[in-house]
Amino acid sequence: MRLDGVWWLEDRLRQQLRPVPFEVPAGTSLIQVRLDYDRSAGAVLDLGCAGPEGFRGWSGGARQEFEVGPGRATPGYLPGEILPGVWHVWLGLHRVPPEGVRYSLEITFSDQTTKVARDLGYHHVRLLERPPARELPTVDGARWYAGDLHAHTEHSDGTLSIRALAELAATVGLDFLAVTDHNTISHYPYLEKQSARSGVTLIPGQEVTTDLGHANVWGSPEWIDFRRPASQWMKQAEKAGALFSVNHPLAGDCAWRHHLTTQPSIAEVWHWSWFDRTWGWPLAWIRRHPAAIIPVGGSDFHEPDGTPASLGEPITWVLAEECTTAALLAGIAAGHTAISATRTGPLVLRCGDQVTTIDADGLILVRPDETRVVVRADSSGRQSFPASQSGMYRLETWRNEVMALCA
Repeated sequence: MRLDGVWWLEDRLRQQLRPVPFEVPAGTSLIQVRLDYDRSAGAVLDLGCAGPEGFRGWSGGARQEFEVGPGRATPGYLPGEILPGVWHVWLGLHRVPPEGVRYSLEITFSDQTTKVARDLGYHHVRLLERPPARELPTVDGARWYAGDLHAHTEHSDGTLSIRALAELAATVGLDFLAVTDHNTISHYPYLEKQSARSGVTLIPGQEVTTDLGHANVWGSPEWIDFRRPASQWMKQAEKAGALFSVNHPLAGDCAWRHHLTTQPSIAEVWHWSWFDRTWGWPLAWIRRHPAAIIPVGGSDFHEPDGTPASLGEPITWVLAEECTTAALLAGIAAGHTAISATRTGPLVLRCGDQVTTIDADGLILVRPDETRVVVRADSSGRQSFPASQSGMYRLETWRNEVMALCA
């Protein structure tokens, strides 16, 4: 089956996601889809798929072709039985210039399964010895675990396999890592095995991604439908017992512009795009909300050359009973979080009725009411202060650069 045409800017404004129906004949074992279009003027078309039973995959603008079969599928897509009947290719009109974009969609059926051909540019990551854990205060038997809550793999627009990503997380000393590929859960079946292999707890996540903003959902066993209003993402996550976080609310063209009927309880305040931390806009954003928002951080990692950010920069620390997905998500939901620029850098932690600073001598502790005190650490590199105020504490340099914060 082949379809040729032109998408116009008016088409995008009327309906951004375009389902293209096609009939799958009985006996089909493999569906192959290829999208070609003219990118010369900056056009971007997204790609996805749905079967008679619902969602079967999404690769956005990261790929122009995919295969779906009973035993395996292109990363980002779900393998499984190929039911006869009406299927849909999802075409997302992400960027359409005024002069339009010509496209060609080709769909091929086969009654024989083949290996999925792909060139994903794998990077070899050697598993090294894990760096020693930091000696941090415990709170009623719970301890602080270091992790990154935002990372991508080959299942969306990242370059690493899940195995390579988990190995990299171990080498940089992470205890946990949320794998949050865009608009898909095709990576879920591989997380448990690679968690056991690497010693890093891989949290199942998905970055619900649209033109008006992105959100992370951690721990949901089901796919979150990005076609619905953002408030329904929150409700679906809550119903599934998962956590919902607004991602990089102030970050260029992917800043958060969705309307929500209720305030989110968690936000990715510290994102790689906060590259100049003397800028106060993330702090201003979080303070404008009438109720406290639990701050988290995420590198938004895509590839190992540090573009746009290195894995684990920033680090989110979670106080939890154990390093399991359930315990970590419970710690986040309870507001037991802290963020630091790096795993070994200055740190501020809320520990019961005290706030403890670590490796922060000469920095400034800023209380929730914006009163300030200079940190003068003892021989252990620590100093504790009464945690008499609710809200976010942070560490700054004398030049007002934020170095760490805690809920």
